[in-house]
Amino acid sequence: MKIVALDIGTVRIGIAASDIMEIIASPCTVYRRTKSLNQDAKAVSEILTNLGAGEVVIGLPLKLDGTEGTSVAMAKEFGAELEKIVSIPIIFQDERLSTVSAERVLIESGMRREKRKDKIDSVAATFILQTYLDKKSNLKV
Repeated sequence: MKIVALDIGTVRIGIAASDIMEIIASPCTVYRRTKSLNQDAKAVSEILTNLGAGEVVIGLPLKLDGTEGTSVAMAKEFGAELEKIVSIPIIFQDERLSTVSAERVLIESGMRREKRKDKIDSVAATFILQTYLDKKSNLKV
């Protein structure tokens, strides 16, 4: 089974998945949100099924000082809704600066601003997932 990460935003949800050995994270897709939390959770659960997810990691956008803001509440709310639909573990992972890191990588690769907008969320999800995979790997040693 793969581990799938979600970068929850107000407009889009970035999705990344691990390889089957849970070593490398790769960007998958970006889901464009609707106005219905339940509909979004159902759509994401279908994506999780199609990807063969055995675990879900949701990024928690904590503030730099470690406190929670409205974005964290939104991520937790989405996680709670998703938990009603899927029967796989849902883990929350600190994602401070993942979007900043993702944008930096896309800029350095020479990607134009218009294309970055479409890719940044899945790349941010990749950063979230890779951090989680690295942490999980270090615990096994």
